[in-house]
Amino acid sequence: MAKKRGRKPRFRDVGCPNARCKLFGKLGAGTVVSNGTYFVGGTRVRKFICRHCGHVFNSRAHTPFRWLHTPRRKVLLALKLLVKGLSLRGTAEVLEVKLDTVRRWLRRAAQHSEAVSRTLVTELKLSQVQVDELWTFVKKNTQIPLGGQPDGPAHR
Repeated sequence: MAKKRGRKPRFRDVGCPNARCKLFGKLGAGTVVSNGTYFVGGTRVRKFICRHCGHVFNSRAHTPFRWLHTPRRKVLLALKLLVKGLSLRGTAEVLEVKLDTVRRWLRRAAQHSEAVSRTLVTELKLSQVQVDELWTFVKKNTQIPLGGQPDGPAHR
């Protein structure tokens, strides 16, 4: 076990994602502390540890960005381009990624549709109507269930 190096800030707005922890999902418990950071595609990702159960997780846990090595901003831009009417193939071409990559991002977004909808409205300043159009597009053009289980490493 690593030595503790000084005081670690406690995050009252982060809950432990470990379903077996007595404090699972409870915000404000004060048991979640910072455990460092790392970078993914130029974006800082914060690591956490629950002092109650010892579970280690990061800020991307239980989000569509988990296990992705792509900057969050690029995935959100892809969704915005799709909302604005660009095709899957056109979006892939503009962002210089494979078509299958855009499809995978869209599938992940659909599995976390509520959280993604909030992000599209707040961060990208899209209207609720535009976000609803995205989910209509997803339902018509794919076999992606909305709000399903998040992708894990085995579903890449």
